[in-house]
Amino acid sequence: MKIAIAGCGNMGMAFAKSFLQYDLVKKDDLLLIEKSTSRCEALKAEKTGVVVDTISPRVSDYDLIILSVKPQDFAGLHEALREVIRPEQVVLSIMAGIPIAQIQEKLNHPLVIRAMPNTPAMLGMGITGFTAAKEVDLNNLRKVENLINATGRSIFLEDESMLDAVTALSGSGPAYFYYVVKAMVEAGKQMGFDDAVAALLVKQTMLGAYHLINTADKSLDDLIKAVASKGGTTEAALRQFEAGALADTLIAGIKAAQVRATELSKG
Repeated sequence: MKIAIAGCGNMGMAFAKSFLQYDLVKKDDLLLIEKSTSRCEALKAEKTGVVVDTISPRVSDYDLIILSVKPQDFAGLHEALREVIRPEQVVLSIMAGIPIAQIQEKLNHPLVIRAMPNTPAMLGMGITGFTAAKEVDLNNLRKVENLINATGRSIFLEDESMLDAVTALSGSGPAYFYYVVKAMVEAGKQMGFDDAVAALLVKQTMLGAYHLINTADKSLDDLIKAVASKGGTTEAALRQFEAGALADTLIAGIKAAQVRATELSKG
């Protein structure tokens, strides 16, 4: 495929580099559209693809157009794109909070797929929820799914409104994880470790725990019980977490993120 990417920040470039890594697109067939002059120069130096700073008729030559600009920047982009887009081109939006119907209206174009990736996509370890307008056929949907999977894994959702939940759970999820890690590192420092040792203990613990979740044939409750022996140290910590309603607080926070995502999508 020939792919144009409008907006070449972290997420746009995560997609671009993943496509190149897995030979899903050639550099000469990858158009990078970036309005920032300094960013354009940096991209040209990297030689990741063909770099331009504006939407132009050449965009018509590409099979897929990926919109990875900030949502507030779409207003300054859609009029120019509307002038050059061809009926058979597919648009993949990874902009947060802008629904398919709005993109279709602004571009006067029906073939729109909407996705919500997360930042681990930059390492090829992301998870992306995506959905599509009814006008997108199965062939195009599978092609885009294959591209998305280059950045990690994906899940297709029939109901577009569930992307708000994806945004709250996995889109924002890395920040929750970092928040817990930061608190654990701080606990280590308060118990007498220096920054480096506390961080090493916590990060390696998280890494090992992740692999156990993925490989052990046990539920999360079973994994917790395997560590928390009766009357032991882990049980003392878990009791404190329960007293502070830690799980309820985390769940409430994630639901608040979902509410905010829905508010943003409604403008």
